[in-house]
Amino acid sequence: MPNTRSKRALQVKSKKQIILEYRAMHGLERASTQEIRAIDAEVRRRLGPDVRTAPSYIANVLSEAGTHVEFTGRSGPFVDPPMEEPYATRLKGALQFHDLESGQADIRMLDALRREYQHASDRAGVELVRSLALKGKQRAESLGASARVRPEKRREKQEIASWFRVWLETPELFFDWPGLRKQSEEFQRTFAEGSRQGAEDSKQ
Repeated sequence: MPNTRSKRALQVKSKKQIILEYRAMHGLERASTQEIRAIDAEVRRRLGPDVRTAPSYIANVLSEAGTHVEFTGRSGPFVDPPMEEPYATRLKGALQFHDLESGQADIRMLDALRREYQHASDRAGVELVRSLALKGKQRAESLGASARVRPEKRREKQEIASWFRVWLETPELFFDWPGLRKQSEEFQRTFAEGSRQGAEDSKQ
């Protein structure tokens, strides 16, 4: 029998396929709370009533496929800012944060683009980068508060949300923050526990 992690990977793939099929079938150029709920219902209908899908995951899949997304989740408004060239190509897929490392990499990339646009006096580019970072914070907060997400992943998303918050408030100081944060007893205790739990899950 496939292990728990393999089952989850297969399920996530199935969810994404269903979301994209729904998008194509309904020609979704824009999506709000109503469409997000309808897609969640479609996923449950096809995969089973106990299947859990975070609204932010549905929004992310739609956004990456080119749908303009705007809805209100637990952490407040979740808005996918419209993106045109030359920004769309460079910023596509900028928000991944599957784990802490990719979350930090996302923020580093956004900061590099912010500096580039600032240097070029491109205010539209700077504002778009900031809007994406705000969306990243909102998405991470939503996942971090969702009972549908495994506890160790919720802790990661909560941590990533705090990193986005630091960057949004003081971007110049951000790059000292993760290193200091990772040295703290709270961080080491929290994520050491998460690593042990993840190892136990992989054995099941």
